[in-house]
Amino acid sequence: QVQLVESGGGLVQAGGSLRLSCAASGSIFRGNVRAWYRQAPGKQRELVARITGTGNTNYADSVKGRFTISRDNAKNTVYLQMNSLKPEDTADYYCYASPNYWGKGTLVTVSS
Repeated sequence: QVQLVESGGGLVQAGGSLRLSCAASGSIFRGNVRAWYRQAPGKQRELVARITGTGNTNYADSVKGRFTISRDNAKNTVYLQMNSLKPEDTADYYCYASPNYWGKGTLVTVSS
């Protein structure tokens, strides 16, 4: 059984930084695509960043240059380093692993 557990969310002032972590247990391997999504109140869930097993990355335009996704395959963990945070980054952040595994989310709140 696969479990994804996020951590690292919290309250931060605009311009600050946070680092999210997502630890996976179960059948998650190097080949699985890992990603972070977010969902703000009243909005649809959107892709923030994804990383393949070979380290290729993609980012939403809104976070390019500010967020960095990385993974430690030995620890089955994926990270999201978020810098220069803006109030519009406030959302629940969800960890994803292919083919369709999801964490329960961690709340990030950015105050102005």
